[in-house]
Amino acid sequence: MACTTLQNNENWGANPTGDDKSVQVLIRLLRAYLRPYSRPITLLVVLQLVSTLAALYLPTLNADIIDDGVVKGDTGYILRIGGVMIGVTIVQALCAIGAVYIGARVAMAFGRDVRAAVFDQVQSFSAREVGQFGAPSLITRTTNDVQQVQMLALMSFTLMVAAPIMCVGGIIMALNQDVPLSGLLLAVIPALGVVVVLLVRALRPKFRSMQKRIDTVNRILREQITGIRVIRAFVKDDQEQARFADANEDLTEVARQVGRLMSIMFPAVMLVVNVSSVAVLWFGAHRIDSHDMEIGGLTAFLSYLMQILMSVMMATFMFMMVPRAEVCAERVQEVLGTESSVVPAATPVTEVPRRGHLELRAVDFRYPGAEASVLRGIDLTAGPGETTAIIGSTGSGKSTLLGLVPRLFDATSGRVLLDGIDVRELDADALAETVGIVPQKPYLFSGTVASNLRYGRPDATDEELWHALETAQAKDFVAKLPEGLDAPIAQGGSNVSGGQRQRLAIARALVRKPSVYLFDDSFSALDYATDARLRKALARETSDATVLIVAQRVSTIRDADRIIVLDEGAVVGTGTHHELMADNPTYREIVLSQLTEQEAA
Repeated sequence: MACTTLQNNENWGANPTGDDKSVQVLIRLLRAYLRPYSRPITLLVVLQLVSTLAALYLPTLNADIIDDGVVKGDTGYILRIGGVMIGVTIVQALCAIGAVYIGARVAMAFGRDVRAAVFDQVQSFSAREVGQFGAPSLITRTTNDVQQVQMLALMSFTLMVAAPIMCVGGIIMALNQDVPLSGLLLAVIPALGVVVVLLVRALRPKFRSMQKRIDTVNRILREQITGIRVIRAFVKDDQEQARFADANEDLTEVARQVGRLMSIMFPAVMLVVNVSSVAVLWFGAHRIDSHDMEIGGLTAFLSYLMQILMSVMMATFMFMMVPRAEVCAERVQEVLGTESSVVPAATPVTEVPRRGHLELRAVDFRYPGAEASVLRGIDLTAGPGETTAIIGSTGSGKSTLLGLVPRLFDATSGRVLLDGIDVRELDADALAETVGIVPQKPYLFSGTVASNLRYGRPDATDEELWHALETAQAKDFVAKLPEGLDAPIAQGGSNVSGGQRQRLAIARALVRKPSVYLFDDSFSALDYATDARLRKALARETSDATVLIVAQRVSTIRDADRIIVLDEGAVVGTGTHHELMADNPTYREIVLSQLTEQEAA
């Protein structure tokens, strides 16, 4: 019954409805990731077939014992057929155990493969696609949504495969026992079908709403955990608790609605089953009384009726899971079907001269759906041994410009050239080896100081790590830690201060020894004295490399070889500190907002 329904769903018309599309997406996802396991699935079907046939044969043997053994008092016949029944039961049990074992392994492997595919796809996303889905939704899709589809696969292998075999086989065996009494099946099975279809149609939109509300709960919880310090600083604990409680209540209400519908299903099915049993006994008793049927035949018929109805109940249980699995499969497929805006080159360049010459030619960048470009007509040249600084007001596009170099996102128009090669034509590994970036919000991974520093270069020696820490002005505080380089780092670096986190992130980039260094406001958490010492040490360490610094603090960039001033996404000035102070009002305004006239001079 279930298999037939799925096949019909797959072959629906050229203009399927939204629900039909969800079914098709689920089928495509299952087909794509179960195809490598066709042999185990074939063996599973064979085992389920043998197990179900054995279960169907047992009532017939039981009827023979009653009619030819018990009624006639033939003890030998009873023992002989009883032995056969034991053998058939053992075969059934072994086949059922084997089928469940194989089904569980295949379902778990399916879940593993889908999770890996979603993870790999997310890793290929640019910042644009990650922002489009949102981190909480991506986490839910990778975990909860995949788990729901995986559970459907597991239940399909253990229940759905056996259900149609038992249903069809039960009908055949029931007809073999008594054709007139089998007419009851014409009323029972359609009644169950109507119950299942009505409830499944009501469940589908509820499950879709439930997954969206799970996303909302995850998003709010993530915000509150990440922003716990802000919440406490502004004493917004009660407000945030109320916000989470509202989202939690919304999810709970939908779950209640789903629970009410599901609670109706089993009583309705059991009502049909019990009424059917009473009807069989009623009409069967009359047929026995008229000598048209044996007692053993009635017992076997009742067993077959229960098997038929149990198979329908198994299908019913599966149909309860299908709506949620459809929604989850659709959400998973949205991630798998989303192409990254940062597309790898068809024939990437794997070798880079590593001179570190960087050039931007007429670069524009616009976010999807935005009315105006973030960057407009940017021309920039930076060479090895030079420090180029970028400064501008908040929202002028400084961080966006820096993100174009390592391809966190691609320019809408124009070209970004590294040693004369467009970064869109470079192999991702080659680009990562050439460019080292310290982001505006430095992130450390759970592990140790050493594991974080070796993130970009696993073969770095301890001496190289200490040298990078010394340059980044982080050696003193790491040396004071009891474990030194093996000191633990919590997720996100939450067990170190903001300044320590920034210095460790700078040291991580130094260990990589790239040709181009990108510092995105990487000194903002440092005091002036540490900032000055760090820049002096960096100048020695990066003397042969190209350095780009984005900063808000004028003292950080005033000694740069070249300063580029951005205003509303466009370059409005280029030169040294003294040149820009003399003839660039935008730069002069920024400087004088931080320094006095005498300090600026």
